[in-house]
Amino acid sequence: MHFRQLLVNSEPAGIKIQIASKSLHRLKGWMLKKDVPDNGLLLTPCNGIHTFCMYFPIDAIFLNTRNKIIRISNLAPWRVIPIVPAARSVLELPAGWAHKLLLKCGDHLHFTL
Repeated sequence: MHFRQLLVNSEPAGIKIQIASKSLHRLKGWMLKKDVPDNGLLLTPCNGIHTFCMYFPIDAIFLNTRNKIIRISNLAPWRVIPIVPAARSVLELPAGWAHKLLLKCGDHLHFTL
C-alpha cells in the first residue's frame, strides 16, 4: 500500500492517507491493529464497511466517484454500516478526526503524492 497527502477542498489537511486498492488490503484494513493509527486509510473501490476485529472506533467518510463526501459516520468496534449505493470509496479515520478536520458532506477530497 502507498501513502498520499489529504487535501480538503484543495487545502492540505496535514495527514497522510494509506491507499488500499487491492482486494487483500481492503479486506484486512485496520483489523487486528491494537494501536490507533496516525494516518487515514482509503478503501477503494468500496461502498460498505464493518469494524469486526477492530479494537478502536473510527470515522467513516463515504465518497462518491468525484471524491465528494456523501456520508460521515462514527463506528464503534464490531459494528456494520449498510452499503451506501452512491459511494465509490470509504476513508477511514481514527474516531474524532472528521470533526477535527471540520469535514462535512459536500466537501471535496483529493489525495496527492
